[in-house]
Amino acid sequence: MALVVVPVRYPLTRHSRRTLEQAIQIARERDATLTILHVNLYQRGKKVTRIDLKQAVERSFGTLENARYVVRSGFLVEESILEEVAAEEADAVVIGNKEASRVRRLFRRFTDNPDIDRYLRDHLECEVITVESKPA
Repeated sequence: MALVVVPVRYPLTRHSRRTLEQAIQIARERDATLTILHVNLYQRGKKVTRIDLKQAVERSFGTLENARYVVRSGFLVEESILEEVAAEEADAVVIGNKEASRVRRLFRRFTDNPDIDRYLRDHLECEVITVESKPA
């Protein structure tokens, strides 16, 4: 079964809900499992739990079939996203346009190193789908 990963902020922001809405639609169209990911940043000291994340998503979207909720901890959101995508061998990652530019910068920084470039080609062969925020 295909896998779609969508990183979100907690509490869910308007933009996170928009990104999640698109990811849910993409996962349904592809008959894919959806991984909803939140990253607890060490430097912020807040600890969001899987239950917190699941309850917030279900309040906005109801119960989701074929969804799993993952909370990781790290110093950089972008690096934690890459680790999750690689570990799960995701087929697609759905990110908001603000996050997309940070992930692209991270990719460029890593691709200067031949070993990391090979790693990205071998393990992160996934589609990156960017969700634009709706006009206010």
